[in-house]
Amino acid sequence: MIIAQISDTHIALDTPDADRRIEDFERTIADINALDPAPDMIIHTGDIVQNGRLDEYQRAAEVMQRADAPVYVMVGNKDDRAHLRQTFSSASYPTADEGFIAYSIEDYPVRLVVLDTLNPGSNKGEFCAERLAGLEKMLEADTTKPVAVFAHHPPFLVQEGPDPLHFESEEIMQRFCNTLQRFPSIISIFCGHVHRGVAGLVGSIPVLVMPCIATTLRRGDYPEHMKTRPVWHLHRYEPDWGFTTELRIVADR
Repeated sequence: MIIAQISDTHIALDTPDADRRIEDFERTIADINALDPAPDMIIHTGDIVQNGRLDEYQRAAEVMQRADAPVYVMVGNKDDRAHLRQTFSSASYPTADEGFIAYSIEDYPVRLVVLDTLNPGSNKGEFCAERLAGLEKMLEADTTKPVAVFAHHPPFLVQEGPDPLHFESEEIMQRFCNTLQRFPSIISIFCGHVHRGVAGLVGSIPVLVMPCIATTLRRGDYPEHMKTRPVWHLHRYEPDWGFTTELRIVADR
């Protein structure tokens, strides 16, 4: 099983680097399409666009339509649930309700659980009682298969950067973490949001955060020849040892 993870494309139409952000996204999709063997899917872990505007989503969708693999989407702090639903077909977010965009993908050796940590009007994550109950329901539905969880906001303190906490409060984050740790079927958590590559733990569950696709917004130190080259994560799953992750560097222009 092979998963291509992308995140934080921040597509905008009226910023000085708008064309660069679109180009970074286009080059990343082309790079994923060139992979052999091809990934089973692409999961975008949020902040698809910058301002939640419908025209931004339409531009992002034009790029995603070039992907050869199915693309699943989720919301980040910059996203708008209504406009995301309006732009993408339900195949990109297989959930029946009109509330939170949270769902599971069941057709693979690993169950993929995609979560909604959006708190409109805030850059920080939220995970209320309703979302906790929904997460528990999804996880309890099948405890026989391993689970990978995808969430925009990382549920651990990220010491790199000005603010280590990326949820509204440590209490909210801890409630979320406590729920995750109750389910031994969870083998990995994958996130975005902080625009840099970092790793952490929720109890004994490894958490991997991928860098930002938009190179003008990416944080961290990169050599000069890589500053204009997007990077993304390729997750490979094998039953004997779980997930291994490769940092893929997009080919130069």
